[in-house]
Amino acid sequence: MSEKELDYEKLKFKSGLEIHQQLDTKKLFCKCPSILRSNEPDLIINRKLHAVAGEKGEVDIAAQYQSSLKKEFIYEFYKNNNCLIELDEEPPKIIDQEALKIALQISLLLNCKIIPITQIMRKIVIDGSNTSGFQRTVLIARDGFIETKYGRVKIDTICLEEDSARKISEDNGKITYRLDRLGIPLIEIATAPDIKSPEQAKETALHIGEILRSCKVKRGIGTIRQDVNVSIRNENRVELKGVQDMKIFVKIVENEIKRQLKLSDEGKPAKSEVRNALPSGLTEFIRPMPGADRMYPETDLPLLKISRELINEIKKELPKLKSEIEGELNKTGLSQEMIKLLLAQNKVDEFRNLLNIYKNPNFIAKMILLFPKEISAKTGKSFENVESALEEIYGDVLIALNKNKISESNVKEILAKFAKGEKFENAIKIEKTDAGEIEEKIMKLIKEKPGLSKNAYMGLVMTEMKGKIDGKTANEIINKFVK
Repeated sequence: MSEKELDYEKLKFKSGLEIHQQLDTKKLFCKCPSILRSNEPDLIINRKLHAVAGEKGEVDIAAQYQSSLKKEFIYEFYKNNNCLIELDEEPPKIIDQEALKIALQISLLLNCKIIPITQIMRKIVIDGSNTSGFQRTVLIARDGFIETKYGRVKIDTICLEEDSARKISEDNGKITYRLDRLGIPLIEIATAPDIKSPEQAKETALHIGEILRSCKVKRGIGTIRQDVNVSIRNENRVELKGVQDMKIFVKIVENEIKRQLKLSDEGKPAKSEVRNALPSGLTEFIRPMPGADRMYPETDLPLLKISRELINEIKKELPKLKSEIEGELNKTGLSQEMIKLLLAQNKVDEFRNLLNIYKNPNFIAKMILLFPKEISAKTGKSFENVESALEEIYGDVLIALNKNKISESNVKEILAKFAKGEKFENAIKIEKTDAGEIEEKIMKLIKEKPGLSKNAYMGLVMTEMKGKIDGKTANEIINKFVK
């Protein structure tokens, strides 16, 4: 069946997303740093885990499955960023307040209602990725929404939870995990099954991703994990894990629809299970779908109380989304190229502060984004040292521009002198040339090379003058002699 033949409405296609994003703070239930390691561990610990009943007295089917595999787990422990809490040898500490505030920020940006009193829970996980056999998680918000061009998608729940350990290797029933990642704060965002097409699912994922990146979250490979739930014809839901690559996002979902459709047409609907997304765009079985039987209350921690005062404080400090910032920068007259560079290099605040001094946005952007790299290459000094030094005098340079003590064409030369070690008072002393003398030189240059375009003469003049004249003045003089 071709892509064009997939009628999502007729198939009663339903989909929802689950997005897990690491927050950039200390660990969630201890004070250890959230740093990944690659060197040899300080300790090696061996364990086996078994399934236990949830709060309803039943053992979860996914936990039963993992327990039946009878695997042995090896844990790599680092003294600098692990403690007894990660080994499940000490009770957890009170939830990290910075992580909680970031999670509340994200919840408010997703239009969710904050839950004022909530119970931290244990979620049974015995694949070895948690030394305790469970993951701590807490529901902090619900009933939000985002708008897409295909319609509104509701946000069912937002949870704050601890990340699992990293799987390093597996051999003959023994799995090695590294405990550096265990306990890093994760925010889990679950949408309602409101998504009606793979394209809408992709747009939803991108929009939530933009909101996450506006807050203090970790960046890079492995810091965000994205799962897609898919069903057709009101049959069983299948969870696709690790749908990370946005280039093949739609392809993965479409392939899963086709797989489920083929099984449905054969009279044996897809089983409710968890599948892994592959680089090919296909999926493979991981385990049965977990149920509600794997949750029970955390007994080592009190109820989590989120005050109205805290919520109001966070509302005052909500970050702006990238799309909002781009719109504001557009209004300044800044070029799209410079807007992208400002956002990529995280220099928006610096740009705005300097724009209050000197009202030429594109020149300011060029000065703080491009000049340091050019000066670093020319002087042989490290980019970091050049950038750090120049940040001290940007304001003074722009004040001098406002007072007409220098021209824009002088600025790079001044910055280069300062980067080489000259005092600012000396660096800003630019040799001035008499206006009449400059005009005479330009007229002579044009007579010597007749017939060129104005742009060609501009290049020759700026090379000849070497910073003694700015582009605007040069253009005015050239226009006097070239029609």
